[in-house]
Amino acid sequence: MKDFAVSEDPRVQAQLNRLEALSLPQGRFGLETILTLLERVGNPQKRLPPTFHVAGTNGKGSTCTYLRFMLEAQGLKVHSATKPHLVRYNERIRLGGKLISDGMLADLLAEVLDAGEDLQPSFFEVTTAAIFLAFAREPADACVVEVGLGGRLDATNVLEHPAACGIVTLGIDHEAFLLRPEPGAPEDPLARIAFEKAGIVRSPAPVATLAYPESAALEIERAAMTAGAPLHMRGRDWDAGVGDVIEYSDRHGELTLPLPSLPGLHQAENAALAVAMLRHQDRVSVAPEAMAEGIRAAHWPARLQRLSQGPLTRHAGGRAVWLDGGHNPDAGRAIARHFAGQRLHLVIGMLANKDPRALTQPLAESIASIRAVPVPGHDCHGAASFGPGALGAESVADALAALPDDGLPVLIAGSLYLSGVVLKANDEVPD
Repeated sequence: MKDFAVSEDPRVQAQLNRLEALSLPQGRFGLETILTLLERVGNPQKRLPPTFHVAGTNGKGSTCTYLRFMLEAQGLKVHSATKPHLVRYNERIRLGGKLISDGMLADLLAEVLDAGEDLQPSFFEVTTAAIFLAFAREPADACVVEVGLGGRLDATNVLEHPAACGIVTLGIDHEAFLLRPEPGAPEDPLARIAFEKAGIVRSPAPVATLAYPESAALEIERAAMTAGAPLHMRGRDWDAGVGDVIEYSDRHGELTLPLPSLPGLHQAENAALAVAMLRHQDRVSVAPEAMAEGIRAAHWPARLQRLSQGPLTRHAGGRAVWLDGGHNPDAGRAIARHFAGQRLHLVIGMLANKDPRALTQPLAESIASIRAVPVPGHDCHGAASFGPGALGAESVADALAALPDDGLPVLIAGSLYLSGVVLKANDEVPD
């Protein structure tokens, strides 16, 4: 599995071309390659400021964003690493709140690729090494790192002493990798997902989590106990009621916090988890006022984002156009909660290795029509995969232009890759 990337800077593009040529050798799992690569560039992961590490199925990027904005509201300089990028590879590395410059990015990628040329590293291993190099070389007060795939064997899981770990929602995704047969791993699918995500847990870092079904909760408890890491699970050690505000509580006391500007109940839950991570660690101090300010200010593209009027949305005739990168059942349920009781048109582009019912089943009561579009550069499902009533379109612009004149809102969803195409076409490139 690889992510495609392009750059207008020729020096960056030269390194991205080298990245694009990499592949993960068949059947290779483990952290040996990333550890060797990091050693060759000076083990930057050992020289980082207090780092917050976040795993899970959906909500990792949003939780990382709340952490960053809350830490910044405290007046701290924060580096953050999230994935995937939507439009530009630079989005993966943010230094002091700003995207990494093209010049620094080109130099870092060249340095890492040269150092690991004989190791056959993967796209993600090179990217992770470049992230940690950037973080170690640019002074900061804290770092926030999103896990890529799984947790236990993810390239970011070389952090030795994180300030705190967090685990967001758990759901079935990336089955070929996360549910592959392995001796000693749980057989129950959700428990296996929990087993993989909980692989980031390590002593003495506290780990904050949401609440999960029993089989998954037991795996996380087992991981924390084995590692000797303090576990703080929602409903046991902290809680959050969501209404007009977030009523947060833990052993330290109670907080009344604002709802995020990002829509959806799940965003309030992600924000509450970020608060729990900060409240249960002692390496970085963040005041409740900064937490509130950060929750209000946080923004994160392609997560139930209402698009502005632009070159692409003008094809929709003035109706509301929403964008979400969701592509698995857990994301589908979160989106469906937001649009409950509403009718909408769904424009969907979904990779061929994803379940085409992941969004259509949860949204079934809301969908007025389905138009399937290609995801440029990727194998994807055609209209027939989404049911007998689904229609096809050559592009998102064509799909929007073909909608009936009924004023119903539109949801464009199914892939973060598609989200990047949409944002670029509508002149809303993340910065």
